[in-house]
Amino acid sequence: MATIVKTTTGTWKAVIRKRGWPTAAKTFRTKRDAEDWSRRTEDEMVRGVYIQRAPSERTTVEAALRRYLAEVTPGKRPSTQVTERRRAGILIAHLGCYSLAALTPEIIANYRDSRLAGDSTAGAKPKPRSNNTVRLELALLGHMFNVALKEWGLGLTYNPVQSIRRPSPGAGRDRRLLRGEEAKLLAAVDAHSNPMLGWIVRIALETGMRTSEIVTLSRRQIDLERRVVRLHDTKNTSSRTVPLTIEATRLFRLAFNNPVRPIDTDLIFFGEPGRDGKRRPYQFSRMWAAVKRELGMADLHFHDLRHEAVSRLVEAGLSDQEVAAISGHKSMQMLKRYTHLRPEHLHRARTKGTPAEAVDVARDAARLLATELQATHQRANQTDAMASALRKAGPLLQELASLLLEQAHTSSSQPPLTRPRLALTG
Repeated sequence: MATIVKTTTGTWKAVIRKRGWPTAAKTFRTKRDAEDWSRRTEDEMVRGVYIQRAPSERTTVEAALRRYLAEVTPGKRPSTQVTERRRAGILIAHLGCYSLAALTPEIIANYRDSRLAGDSTAGAKPKPRSNNTVRLELALLGHMFNVALKEWGLGLTYNPVQSIRRPSPGAGRDRRLLRGEEAKLLAAVDAHSNPMLGWIVRIALETGMRTSEIVTLSRRQIDLERRVVRLHDTKNTSSRTVPLTIEATRLFRLAFNNPVRPIDTDLIFFGEPGRDGKRRPYQFSRMWAAVKRELGMADLHFHDLRHEAVSRLVEAGLSDQEVAAISGHKSMQMLKRYTHLRPEHLHRARTKGTPAEAVDVARDAARLLATELQATHQRANQTDAMASALRKAGPLLQELASLLLEQAHTSSSQPPLTRPRLALTG
């Protein structure tokens, strides 16, 4: 049964005490409002659907976000903590004054639209935000509501962020190095006073590793004998082993033998000591930006080198599973966003393996090998060994042409041509 009393300030306070339920109390300006609330609340208790909404009405979005940053964010990666604090500050500036109970889908949709259109600050020109920026801000707000619903017991009934449309993430970047750009870029970074800049850029192209994965590498993660790099702290939290090409191995060996390497760090790419005396990874963002401006490649991001490396792995003939194991992508959909095949490669793949091309390849190989052997034969003064090699060249190349032709027929679901096995012994 509800008890309604008048307070000393002239308001009316309704208190409901019912067995099996927590005490509910609320203050109103008029007695009628208190009676209406009491009847509605008691009815919900009888039907078993009562939710104590007072905590969500008293808790503001700012207070909830600060609690989220204090309790949830510290369990995430350091880089994620930095970005979440920045996004939380933006959300607090726009929505912090609302209570959790008062934050409706309409208010959040207005926030989304204003951010996409460009919300202007005092005296500043409106700056539209990208779809992905707004999408990540809404993701933080939505996860905060989910944690409040499941763990904080604030009396929330639903997550308002789930009731609005999220901005699409976009098609993703498809920037690849154009003809001649790679040579200019590598020449520019190699000419920099700090050789680590050139090593980092070249390693990114050879391995497809992320920026954070490269600059945080320590010497114990690299096995030059087996030509592998073991990555433990990755973006998707899954460790992986990256095979090294001969060029990447050479670059890491140069980095290992860096003559200015200090003895107080195990980092491959190290920076100057900070105010606390601790060395941290080499920060090359400003040098990278300066090189891009000098070369007229302002639209090239360092992460585009990862796209370039992944695309080259696919063009080299590796399967999707092999490429994903090297790049660290957990899904084929994400791997597809990083793969941008050149049209000329697709043209070669379309015509590769046809019988006519197999014959052409064999004919070109025969002409080239015959020319080379003839030149060697002349230099060898017609020795018996070179004469024997010339006699064997014709049958060997016929065997090569037959093999290519058979493989082409097999791949096109046609029966292979019957051919005699040639004896390769002279």
